[in-house]
Amino acid sequence: MSIGTGLAEEEQRSRRAWFRERWEHGVRFNRMCRMRVLRWDERGVEIALPYTEPLSSHEGVFHGGVVSALIDTAGGGAVMAGHDFDKGSRMSTVTISVQFLAPARGPEIVAYALCVRRGGRLHHAEVEVRDRSGTACARGQVVVSISGERAGVGEPIQRER
Repeated sequence: MSIGTGLAEEEQRSRRAWFRERWEHGVRFNRMCRMRVLRWDERGVEIALPYTEPLSSHEGVFHGGVVSALIDTAGGGAVMAGHDFDKGSRMSTVTISVQFLAPARGPEIVAYALCVRRGGRLHHAEVEVRDRSGTACARGQVVVSISGERAGVGEPIQRER
């Protein structure tokens, strides 16, 4: 179906579910980091990231670049989880802003993301990352652009074991 022809609600839901599956199992970087989608709905997303030594800056502490990547991933997810796919499905990050508040300590951190503004092509999300004790480690803002159709939407997600 081409953009602007009015996807049925069932197709909208199907695409949102496909992107949820892709975020966790289809994006190699997310898989490599073992990111897990805890929540994915029109209100936003929650994505967990378990600590592993390759993701560290110091023993027991996540590298800031990994925290930034989690913010980018969760912000984009928050947009896609409630997106109107009549506006397209090919997403790319335009800007990301990150404020580090405290060391992001393992054993796991969770990003809580909300889409705060939906536009025609540009969409804005806000993200907070917390450690297991509930301490806010970082906050971020993500702006993504969605236009055109992403190839492969709806096709089976290739899972690597």
